[in-house]
Amino acid sequence: MPSLTLSLLADSYAVCRFPTGTPVTPPEPGAFSLLVQAIEETTLVCPLHQAPPGVETDAGWRCFRIVQSFDFGVPGILASVLDPLAGAGIGIFATSTFSTDYVLVKEQDVDRAMEALRAAGHRVGV
Repeated sequence: MPSLTLSLLADSYAVCRFPTGTPVTPPEPGAFSLLVQAIEETTLVCPLHQAPPGVETDAGWRCFRIVQSFDFGVPGILASVLDPLAGAGIGIFATSTFSTDYVLVKEQDVDRAMEALRAAGHRVGV
């Protein structure tokens, strides 16, 4: 697996849960956000300052973005990031877009996450 380049996004993030069928207004454009509507719930990941009030929220996440883009058929890209984090005992919230992957870790784990990723041969920028 080639070494990857990851960038740590500037914002602090929130992961919010809504009951199924709840209408959710997407956050303002410009920052990373994610809206997933599933059978059991709707999940919104957004900058903490854009988290809607009165909803179940897990705050204090930071987001790493894999800078490179890979074809869908390339195996192990996300695993090469998640394995070192798991080995360091760091919990994650991972997601993907068409072009790349994002991995969120709790704010208190950012320094350890950066160390683990660098030890695995990845480049991590802020």
